[in-house]
Amino acid sequence: MNTNGNLYTIIYTSVIVVLVAALLAFVSQSLKAKQEANEKADIMSQMMTADGIGSKASFQEIGNAAVLEKYAGEISEAFLVNAKGEKTADIDLSDVWSPSLLKAQNNQIKKGELDAVEVPVFKFKNGTTVVPIYGAGLWGPVWGYIAFEADGKTMIGSYFDHESETAGLGARIKDDTAFQDEFTGEMADFTQGRIFEIVKGGAPKEGGKSVLDNKIDAITGATMTSQGLNEAINNWLAVYKAYLTNVKTEEE
Repeated sequence: MNTNGNLYTIIYTSVIVVLVAALLAFVSQSLKAKQEANEKADIMSQMMTADGIGSKASFQEIGNAAVLEKYAGEISEAFLVNAKGEKTADIDLSDVWSPSLLKAQNNQIKKGELDAVEVPVFKFKNGTTVVPIYGAGLWGPVWGYIAFEADGKTMIGSYFDHESETAGLGARIKDDTAFQDEFTGEMADFTQGRIFEIVKGGAPKEGGKSVLDNKIDAITGATMTSQGLNEAINNWLAVYKAYLTNVKTEEE
């Protein structure tokens, strides 16, 4: 075959493309299990951080296997609920909901298709309840977890993450533990149209804490990210409203 001809060039290029594609597919498949394990451990550590069981930094130090073991020892039950507060299905205790699953539910929530929405609830042995939220920041999706005491309205803590918010500004929803700590001791006010508010310009404070139970300070210089997180929290807590406002009664 003429190695300088067009036919040779086409065949050679096609073979290289096929080989590279096969190699990439093999590498991707080989790493899939490890990537899934990393994601699961990361989500579990986020939920436990929100619940005050440990810190994200401490969970990173002990590694995936230890995180999974710790989570297994702390979680008591997990299930799906609908917007009426009804339990619809159990979730295997070794499973967590990835951001991609939250995104699918968020699309239905934004469309107002609440009859079709089923959102996850994670209950821990210390009597707390952790629920996820998901929404849009300035540059991409934001998500996270809020932990509630047994009364279904008092917040124990939170942990938030993002895909591509600006470092030093919107990314502080993840990086600034002081911002996440602001949620501790605050309330979800299910009697109001706005269940919770991240307030631009600052919420009134006394002794370093907001004097308004359902309001905290927005992040300075990150207006759009704060607004996006605010909407995500309100949209998702509105779906959980029926469940969380009856959770204490159910336990009694």
